[in-house]
Amino acid sequence: MAEDARFDLMVIGSGPGGYVAAIRAAQLGLNVAIVEKSELGGVCLNWGCIPTKAMLRSAEVYSHMQHAADYGLSANPGFDLAAIVKRSRGIAEQLSKGVTFLMKKNKITVIQGFAKLQAGASAPIVDVDGTFYKPKNVLLATGARPRALEQAGLVPDGKIIITSREAMIPEDLPATMAIVGSGAIGMEFASFYASFGVEVTVIEILDRILPQEDKDISDHALKSFKKRGINFKLGSSVSACAVSGDGANLTLTSGDKSETLTVGRVLLAAGVQANTENMGLEALAVTLEKGHIKTDGYGATNIKGLYAIGDVTAPPWLAHKASHEGIICVEKIAGQAPHVMDASKIPACTYCQPQIASIGLTEAKAKEQGLDVKVGKFPFQANGKALAMGEADGFVKTVFDATTGELLGAHMIGAEVTELIQGYAVAMGLETTEAELMETVFPHPTLSEAMHEATLDAYGRILHL
Repeated sequence: MAEDARFDLMVIGSGPGGYVAAIRAAQLGLNVAIVEKSELGGVCLNWGCIPTKAMLRSAEVYSHMQHAADYGLSANPGFDLAAIVKRSRGIAEQLSKGVTFLMKKNKITVIQGFAKLQAGASAPIVDVDGTFYKPKNVLLATGARPRALEQAGLVPDGKIIITSREAMIPEDLPATMAIVGSGAIGMEFASFYASFGVEVTVIEILDRILPQEDKDISDHALKSFKKRGINFKLGSSVSACAVSGDGANLTLTSGDKSETLTVGRVLLAAGVQANTENMGLEALAVTLEKGHIKTDGYGATNIKGLYAIGDVTAPPWLAHKASHEGIICVEKIAGQAPHVMDASKIPACTYCQPQIASIGLTEAKAKEQGLDVKVGKFPFQANGKALAMGEADGFVKTVFDATTGELLGAHMIGAEVTELIQGYAVAMGLETTEAELMETVFPHPTLSEAMHEATLDAYGRILHL
């Protein structure tokens, strides 16, 4: 078929990186098309960030209902799994429709189908199910998917061995579940299923859970999750898996020891694999690094006119990182002078109970870089708002450069810390030092006062402990 060359930019994938990039490009006057093989909004809106948070909110409310007496209330809590899933799916559908509206509002052409790339003069030619386009620029935002562990026999079948997608739409709850991987996805689902009575065992190959977090956070989280009845097999890996009709037998290996764990369901949460297959990237000789597309600070690949953002590129694999990357990338394409992507200032959030949030360097990473640090901590047990809420489990930790006063990192575990972390993100973005943070007036009574106290503690000025 004849080539269609009317687009300045074609975005492949409509997740939070792709659709945001498309909107920003349209704002800058580019003629934009977005290609999507499934639902607008991608995995995040439809099968990731948003529906999981809806389910976790149901779990949180249910947990609070079970402790109604602690608040001077009475309740007879129960739950309807189908209704929980229906609410989650409804919210995802609502937001996907919102993306459809945004595409129309910004005059972005939506093309349904699977895109493949071919070599072109100034940018790759895009083949969408037999229709060819010759845009001036192509932006890949194809995301990633859960990683299978074939060598251990852990290949998703959608029934016994599942991924996060199936975990979001359960028709029933198994009596027992093994979760392979203790990162954000693994711990969020562990938190959800445990809340509704499933006996959960988390298997982690490293010696601590949430290995990307500060060790103090990991240690505290482990204690909190164990109190909730979640089991852990640390320093263990799955060496074999035998699926039966109603469950799976997992062989766990730890050093020279092995044991068998029998469960009704296995959830794979051991990392992601970039969606790079069957798109013609090999023929174009696109450079990959550890299976993900290699880019510069503006999203450019090694191929002229081809860019990439989000989970298909380097970590961290977070929706807000993808959106920000997309904005930087299209502003560069449009001839502006955006800042280079700085992955060190991207906050990370885990929406389990208790919540976890962090930004910047951990204490250990800062010391590994040879930095002299000042560290502050403040427990929510000493925060009036946390006590009033009945959620005093957790703390705030800050890491400062002892020489310059630069805020190097902040780490939190506790109620609503996924909302609080943005305060530190703004501070780091503005290159705030401890002096400005100590002089800032934090409202009372709020959880944010713990952020102030953690800063004061780093410099020996703590007030309420």
